[in-house]
Amino acid sequence: MEIEIREIRETDYPAVMSLWNNELGYHWISAENIALHYDRVKNDENYKTFVVLLENKVIGFISTVKAFFPGLEAGYMYIQGFAVQEEVQNRGIGTKLLEHTENYARRTGLYSVILNSRFERAAAHAFYEHNGYEKSSYCFNKVL
Repeated sequence: MEIEIREIRETDYPAVMSLWNNELGYHWISAENIALHYDRVKNDENYKTFVVLLENKVIGFISTVKAFFPGLEAGYMYIQGFAVQEEVQNRGIGTKLLEHTENYARRTGLYSVILNSRFERAAAHAFYEHNGYEKSSYCFNKVL
């Protein structure tokens, strides 16, 4: 199974929107607002979205933003979204996409990679731990 990993293109937006909606449950992401978002950040090197393709079809993505922290000026990469189509999970595709992202972070001199995951995503938690991520905190959110 040969996969390709590359940066997102405008033609990938519908497939990535479907992954946000169907795999992650973010149903408010629409064709309109996904295009607005990716068009807004496409020239900002702090934002990167990589897609993974199988037979020229987008089957996964990882969307990141570089952040900085006092005393940690090297910065870190925050994973905003990460999904692989359910029917192709458990084949190493997610691990390759995660490794690609980690290697990008290393090449750009970042200190670490962090992410948040909802409580009910137990399989995702096991995947992250299998790939060397440690549970270190809770994420709190307040909708305004």
